[in-house]
Amino acid sequence: MPEPVVRKTALIVEEIFHEGGPVADKPLRRAAMLCVIKNPFAGAYVEDIAGFMDDLKPLGVDMARKLVDALGGDASVVEGYGKGAIIGTAGELEHGALWHVPGGYSMREILPASNAIVPSTKKIGGPGTRLDVPVTHCNASYVRSHFDAMEVGLADGPKADEMMVVLVMTTGPRIHARVGGLKASEIKGEDGLR
Repeated sequence: MPEPVVRKTALIVEEIFHEGGPVADKPLRRAAMLCVIKNPFAGAYVEDIAGFMDDLKPLGVDMARKLVDALGGDASVVEGYGKGAIIGTAGELEHGALWHVPGGYSMREILPASNAIVPSTKKIGGPGTRLDVPVTHCNASYVRSHFDAMEVGLADGPKADEMMVVLVMTTGPRIHARVGGLKASEIKGEDGLR
């Protein structure tokens, strides 16, 4: 399979101080790394596409490292993560599934305390399409305070023969989380769920 051909990248960092309630002592930081690449399968049905996942792994690791750097350079501050893909209109939804393994495992490689499955989403769309990337706690998927999403997109991508792959990391729970459930302080870390 060919190596990914990158057209552009974007790094988005948000600092959230409040959502209408009291100002937090420490803002929640969310960061997204977006990478627009050529879709080698655009325009035709190809039966054997799985090999491209291996080609995407170095890109995923690079993106994950850049996210940790954007959040201060210390992987231990990352508490939440998610991934997603937007496939240009000459592609198919299954091309977005190629990001599941390289996107998820790249973050697990960079974040040593990450046992939980990396939540994911994908869709087909053209330039300007927005994607809500789901986020959960990186060590226990059932930590309710970390159920979140970050909306991402670029005005000029993906074009019909491209795909946009996305990784998201966060430094904590929603800024005013208060609806109960499993707390981060109660994580047992046995199964990636609790």
